[in-house]
Amino acid sequence: MRRPEVRPAGPAVSQAVELRRRYVEELRREGVTHREDVLRAFDAVPREEFVRDGFTTGDGRLVAPTDADFLDLVYRDAPLVTKLVDGVPVSSSSQPSLMAAMIEALDLRPGSRVLEIGVGTGYNAALMSAVGARVTSVDIQPDVVDRAVAALARIGLAGAVDVRLGDGYLGVPDAGPYDRVVVTVGLTGVSPHWLAQLVPDGCVLAPVAHAGSHPVLRVWRSRTGAVEGRAVLRAGFMSAAGPLAARHPWSHVAPRGGPLAPTTLRHPPVWRPPLDVFGYHDLWFAVGAWDRRAGFGAGPAGGWGGPGGCVLLDGAGTSWAGILADGSVQAAGPSAGGYAADALALRDRWVDEGRPRIDEWCVPLVATVDPETPILVPSGWQRRR
Repeated sequence: MRRPEVRPAGPAVSQAVELRRRYVEELRREGVTHREDVLRAFDAVPREEFVRDGFTTGDGRLVAPTDADFLDLVYRDAPLVTKLVDGVPVSSSSQPSLMAAMIEALDLRPGSRVLEIGVGTGYNAALMSAVGARVTSVDIQPDVVDRAVAALARIGLAGAVDVRLGDGYLGVPDAGPYDRVVVTVGLTGVSPHWLAQLVPDGCVLAPVAHAGSHPVLRVWRSRTGAVEGRAVLRAGFMSAAGPLAARHPWSHVAPRGGPLAPTTLRHPPVWRPPLDVFGYHDLWFAVGAWDRRAGFGAGPAGGWGGPGGCVLLDGAGTSWAGILADGSVQAAGPSAGGYAADALALRDRWVDEGRPRIDEWCVPLVATVDPETPILVPSGWQRRR
């Protein structure tokens, strides 16, 4: 393994080093990883070198390296969007706490062979390399690949990470087999090519669509040949294009653009204080496991108390019911009463079953019927006992 190079001291470098140390301490306090080698990788790899062309923040601001707060924004626990197409984010540096949690979930060891689907900025590959992994990373966007290669060269990892231009769906068979495959873009299913390029006890870690988000699943082939999956953690990712984003018979309701219709029916709160973000996503995941109408709904004009959340949506987009973090239910549309009753029943079922966490769910994955580009998709979630 080649460590990132140490740069000469200077005001900007000193500021970056201090900010990076604070950033690592924040990751440690949040408990997103308990592995010191992962934290050391975040301390060693300069994130700013991977966003030299600037980035867009969550509020839409374009930030350049010449801006006074550039380094402050780089070293926050937030995603940095590095490429937009028609105003839609298509490449980014993911949220650092999510990167750390996923790298820990990979259970990497020195010499572990990793195939990364989606190069992003190259920062995630550099972190895995700093942990000791031998990383091959593939992306279909030539400009994304070129920028990542340049960034890796700037920190002394030229050649240490094998960056390829190609279709991630196909994997990179000539550099395999791999101990792990990690995917950094939201999918609706897993490519069978990735499983074919794994060692017998290897696994895929991938964000797979579920009820309007992309929770991370660990996927492997059992000794019987069946493909199995287990939910690992909550997450949100930009969606892939092509066969990896195909809808299938077990898909949840199609996402809706724009806000929901104004609320016309309300049921009161039942939890004081409300669920925290982790508990709410546990509830949301369970609702999606039990009902394919579950998805994400943006806050209605009638007031949601936030940007949106877990809703049941009808296919026509005329009726909906949402469960809020305080357990209250809002609904609208011609079938508001029925949808609200279903949402209440799902909320209460989650409580009655002991409030299962995301990581308590497992699922078989089955192949879709597309003969040219099949994907393996979740079908029939069950709680692990």
